Amino acid sequence: MEPNVIQSSPIEAAVPQPQPAIGVAVDIVILTVVDGRLRVLLSLRPTEPFKGYWSLPGGFVGQHESSDTAAERELQAKTGVGGIYLEQLYTFSEPLRDPRSRVIAVAYYALVSADRLPNQAGSRESRWFDVSAILDDPPPAGNPAEDIQLGFDHELILRTARDRIRGKLEYVPIGFQLLPERFTLTELQHVYEAILGHGIDKRNFRTKVLRSGLVRESDEYRKGKHRPARLYEFKQRTF
Repeated sequence: MEPNVIQSSPIEAAVPQPQPAIGVAVDIVILTVVDGRLRVLLSLRPTEPFKGYWSLPGGFVGQHESSDTAAERELQAKTGVGGIYLEQLYTFSEPLRDPRSRVIAVAYYALVSADRLPNQAGSRESRWFDVSAILDDPPPAGNPAEDIQLGFDHELILRTARDRIRGKLEYVPIGFQLLPERFTLTELQHVYEAILGHGIDKRNFRTKVLRSGLVRESDEYRKGKHRPARLYEFKQRTF
């Protein structure tokens, strides 16, 4: 005699299981170059968790918006500037990254020229910090370490963003996003050095840039203590 086999009916098998409550947030690494150094905008957290820590700008994605829309909204709110270069970086989903609840963060990085920023100094609640002084141990010579603590996994996000733009710089000229519309070759070199974290041979860099066909001379010059410097512009502003 065969044993009785109890089978679930199709209706029982189709009963939906409870869905876990998961929040989706955006975190934005906003980068600029000031005085030859790559800087990131951080906000001081006024409440728990991580009260008194610094964190990347961001927030939760609204019920009726995409992560891209949420990132653009937060970017506009933090910088007061529109039309900033913004690109999705990575999704961070470690279960315990946020002690409050299960939160998945879609991270972005934004590149903005310092001349477009209304307040380069920042404030007590929102300041620009030297990226290498936060991430490098020890920091570069003449560049003292920043005695700050980052909340959540934002140090990892910041490091991932820097690694991404360093790698991308080799094949896509995204450095122009950190420059005004017209610039000297010295200013362009300083942006590359700020991103890469080391000096570049001046003659080789200029030769490579001029042979690349990416920039063209303008009819303007930058006046200073020395002889006027020719201004250049990128032939293509999007890549």
